[in-house]
Amino acid sequence: DLSLLRFISAELTRGYFLEHNEAKYTERRERVYTCMRIPKELEKLMFFGIFLCLDAFLYVFTLLPLRVFLAMFRFITLPCYGLRDRRLLQPAQVCDILKGVILVICYFMMHYVDYSMMYHLIRGQSVIKLYIIYNMLEVADRLISSFGQDILDALYWTATEPKERKRAHIGVIPHFFMAVLYVFLHAILIMVQATTLNVAFNSHNKSLLTIMMSNNFVEIKGSVFKKFEKNNLFQMSNSDIKERFTNYVLLLIVCLRNMEQFSWNPDHLWVLFPDVCMVVASEIAVDIVKHAFITKFNDITADVYSEYRASLAFDLVSSRQKNAYTDYSDSVSRRMGFIPLPLAVLLIRVVTSSIKVQGVLAYVCVVLFYCGLISLKVLNSIVLLGKSCQYVKEAKMEEKLFNPVLTATPGKPAGKQQSTFKSTQGISTDENGSTSVTSQPVHQKENMPSLLVTSNSDQFLTTPDGEEKDISQDSSELKHRSAKKDLLEIDRFTICGNRID
Repeated sequence: DLSLLRFISAELTRGYFLEHNEAKYTERRERVYTCMRIPKELEKLMFFGIFLCLDAFLYVFTLLPLRVFLAMFRFITLPCYGLRDRRLLQPAQVCDILKGVILVICYFMMHYVDYSMMYHLIRGQSVIKLYIIYNMLEVADRLISSFGQDILDALYWTATEPKERKRAHIGVIPHFFMAVLYVFLHAILIMVQATTLNVAFNSHNKSLLTIMMSNNFVEIKGSVFKKFEKNNLFQMSNSDIKERFTNYVLLLIVCLRNMEQFSWNPDHLWVLFPDVCMVVASEIAVDIVKHAFITKFNDITADVYSEYRASLAFDLVSSRQKNAYTDYSDSVSRRMGFIPLPLAVLLIRVVTSSIKVQGVLAYVCVVLFYCGLISLKVLNSIVLLGKSCQYVKEAKMEEKLFNPVLTATPGKPAGKQQSTFKSTQGISTDENGSTSVTSQPVHQKENMPSLLVTSNSDQFLTTPDGEEKDISQDSSELKHRSAKKDLLEIDRFTICGNRID
């Protein structure tokens, strides 16, 4: 007996019970709380990462010249002490000298690039053309950075490779010229970026600056609707840290050039201040919105950012060990894609052309400023090291710093050695599906290679993926399956697309 009155009465009086679907609504509430926690957790990671980049950047201006001086002093005074070992210089000293020489050569090469001519050339272009140029520069910066760090690593290894090995490279000098060319071209590219941003700041209607800032929000569309895992989000976070720090340096360059044009009038700084705040605020807002929706759509908790921070802290602590595999600045370059040499060359070029040093008092101020930079670098390094140790302990990763790793014996392939070692101790499978050596005690033979305390972060795991794998699968399937990369195995330039599998 349906009737209109009964239908309306049912609609007005019908009830429902949310507790019947408690799990669903609890999950929705947790998603809201996760989005509310993202700004705090993300900014804590960004704050720590920016100071890591600052530490690597200050190293180029402060400790690197001193290390180059000590290396050159050792090289000059070496005949007075005699050749006690087979190396004229230690590998770290060779790398320091190469960095210093590249920095000096590229600095003098930058004098042949006219900043004023480049500024007026870019200013004469239309707004749309400048917008396209700026987007092309961002893509070119990522591409040239990925190849540039490989060039620098190849140079360092070629210059320090043991000489008794069979030569399998083209020589140190060709690698050196490739590195100089890369740093010079990358510095010019960053200069064009800074010049375009300077033109946007000085435009009358600020239309170009508005378009460039709105381009950041286009990044949200290209990111939030794609599949992301923990490893991919970690790499994106590192990229955002590098991008934000680079933008800060570019803003500093823009402010220096504008203050020079207005004879260092402090009133003009307040004219630039609103635009600078708009650029910084847009970067922060875009990062927060992007990461909030990525974590929402991919069911990633906000606690993952503390894991990312612990992984970055692990890199810092491991690079401070006695038998570290690489310099800390190079570790930051591989992890975040931040290569300080080109940016340092450009900043030195802009500062020396904007500030004239004349008279004894000016040189005293330069010396005091340099001492202040060294103090800032040392203070920043001490605080970062202390915080990094704290984060590593909180993540319970300190035992991985002293985990013994087998060294490869000469004349024996590494693959056979690892298979022998695994067959001796047994193999277990973790949640990621990758194999790891169990900690069962076994009796070591006399001919077994010695164990060394190393800090190779590629050997360790931090965060397992949430999905459990079936350990009873066929051995052939396990053989051809590529193990998922862990956080400590991922650098800035391993990504291809949006998945790392």
